[in-house]
Amino acid sequence: MPVSKKFLLILVAFLVLAGVFGSGLYIGIKLPAESKVVGIIQKESPTELPEEVDFSLFWNVWGRIENKYVDIAKIKRQEMLYGAIEGMVKSLGDPYSVFLTPEKNKEFQIEISGEFQGVGMEIGIKKNILTVIAPLKGTPAERAGIMAGDKILKIGDVSSADIAVDEAVKLIRGPKGTKVKLTILRNGEDESRSIEIERDVIKIPVLDTETKGSEAAENGKKIVPKDIFVIKLYNFSENSPLLFRQALRQMLEGGQKKLILDLRNNPGGFLEASVDIASWFLSQGEIVVSENYGKNIPSTVHRSKGYNIFKGVPTVVLVNQGSASAAEILAGALKDHGIAKLVGERTFGKGSVQELLPVSRETSLKITIAKWVTPKGYSISEGGLLPDIEIKPTKADREAKRDPVMEKAIEMLK
Repeated sequence: MPVSKKFLLILVAFLVLAGVFGSGLYIGIKLPAESKVVGIIQKESPTELPEEVDFSLFWNVWGRIENKYVDIAKIKRQEMLYGAIEGMVKSLGDPYSVFLTPEKNKEFQIEISGEFQGVGMEIGIKKNILTVIAPLKGTPAERAGIMAGDKILKIGDVSSADIAVDEAVKLIRGPKGTKVKLTILRNGEDESRSIEIERDVIKIPVLDTETKGSEAAENGKKIVPKDIFVIKLYNFSENSPLLFRQALRQMLEGGQKKLILDLRNNPGGFLEASVDIASWFLSQGEIVVSENYGKNIPSTVHRSKGYNIFKGVPTVVLVNQGSASAAEILAGALKDHGIAKLVGERTFGKGSVQELLPVSRETSLKITIAKWVTPKGYSISEGGLLPDIEIKPTKADREAKRDPVMEKAIEMLK
């Protein structure tokens, strides 16, 4: 998921690696139980409401709780307030907009600091179901057989129905050496399966490179002309642009003239990294992605820096259900500008921008403020990117350790 200096988050959960109304409330009426509610700060509404909203309903219910609830001595009014705000944000129907209570806010700050212990996968909500966006390379989740697109039905004994992403993150992550059991349903299968994963310290890889070619026979010996350079990009971290540039230098020094950019199971990362990497393929000023805020606010357009020394190099981009956010931005830009063909499966469709806003000293609001739009005007959130050539690896392919997507890309570059 793209992240800029605002917290533009997949999360989905940022990574399962480790796995109000302001400072007060807008009050337009007399409180039925005002004398019992201590510490409410009266403030004006921060903006003009587009339609009349009757806040008396809120206070009516609050007052009835104060007057009628049997265990009134046990209630925690601050928790009531947090619950009301969480419900308000949840009513948006956007799984990426979340109110962070003091406990959740503290956990979130730990997550983005890079102190990760957990299973090593990114999760999100897709079609109202908790879904694995991608397991990260070399992590417990990948070793246990978790795959992009797996639907998480239960975490331990807890059903994932209607669970928020942040809550799922909290249940899945944990200290190194402890275990978590996930009940998952895999695409194409009728029965669920249980997978137990032992948590560990997560080290996030950035990229790998290799060369590939087509075998040919000559004088009884097999010769493999390594004319295709493959860059497997696992995420868009702050270091990704530098490592990508080093990989391209390696390609030039090796004499390869064709490129396969593998973005499968890449859950995203920093927006700036995707723009910088796209700049190696696009002329200066060409659009990489637009940030659409809706309403009447002008879009923010992110443009190529114009390195474009690889413009014209035959290129194929590999994608799947685990390609999300910043990975979709890069793939969409190269596709729309005619730089590369996309091969594989439809991408995840995480094309929105989240900003982290402090609400009080201890709480925050992570809210969707914009949607990503490709150079040709397609909103990534509307179902992800459809590849030019769709190939869905089968169970037989996985068991035989075949990679038909890579094979097709090599065939296209012959």
